[in-house]
Amino acid sequence: MAVIENNSNELSTMLDDLDRDGYCILREVIPSEKFPRLRDSIMASVYEHSSHPPPSGYVTGFLRINQDIAPYLTNPRLMALVDHLFGEFPNISMLTGTINGRGLPRGEVHADWPYNQNGRARIRVPFPDVIMNLVTMWMITDYTVENGGTIIIPGSHKRNYAPELGTAVDPLAKYEGEVQLVGKAGDVGVFDARTWHAIAPNISDHDRSGVIVRYAPWWINLNPLKPGTRERRQMVEKTGGRDSQVALLPKSIYENLPEDLKPLIDHLVQEDGS
Repeated sequence: MAVIENNSNELSTMLDDLDRDGYCILREVIPSEKFPRLRDSIMASVYEHSSHPPPSGYVTGFLRINQDIAPYLTNPRLMALVDHLFGEFPNISMLTGTINGRGLPRGEVHADWPYNQNGRARIRVPFPDVIMNLVTMWMITDYTVENGGTIIIPGSHKRNYAPELGTAVDPLAKYEGEVQLVGKAGDVGVFDARTWHAIAPNISDHDRSGVIVRYAPWWINLNPLKPGTRERRQMVEKTGGRDSQVALLPKSIYENLPEDLKPLIDHLVQEDGS
């Protein structure tokens, strides 16, 4: 995988890396002078509002809690890639604040929604050769091997299936050729949602934090992720699924977000307007 810097060949390099390896890294998307205040703010919000117990931290619908990352989510370098892959009118499907705390063990290898075979709302195998979600990991702290930079299996997006509990494809196995996503605070890791990946053990003395933002084309149905929708009730709740759920955004917060971000998340605004 090439290291992507801000230059005229960047989009071509990103597309080549995504096609070959299933992931790439954009350097210095958030300026270094914005840290450590941004880091401290985001980590404090995840610690306070996490739905997962330590050493994990997980806050869905993170913009409803903390908007400090909002000005960066439409960065032109990233949006050039989103536009090339998805065309006009993309959406942000999920936005999650995370902490991988000290002592966190290795997680299950999986593909992300809608390819995650452990969910009920999913694309069945064999997968079509189409990117339906682009996962971005905004590094709020440095990502290192020691603090659990995300495990990625390069090239796994080329397979038309994903690990699933109870099958011969073991989600707890270590895979040949696996690497870890490493970078500095302010970098953004980007990968095809089909790419197999896993939480890595944090054996350092520091917690690792990031914000996971997923971009999607206009044509994919995001309602299975949203509470209160017919699709969520039918596909997930009535079948006992454990699928991800996206917490909705109060209108009062939405109205104060950057104007160029609003079209990507207006589908996540609470319908009662509160």
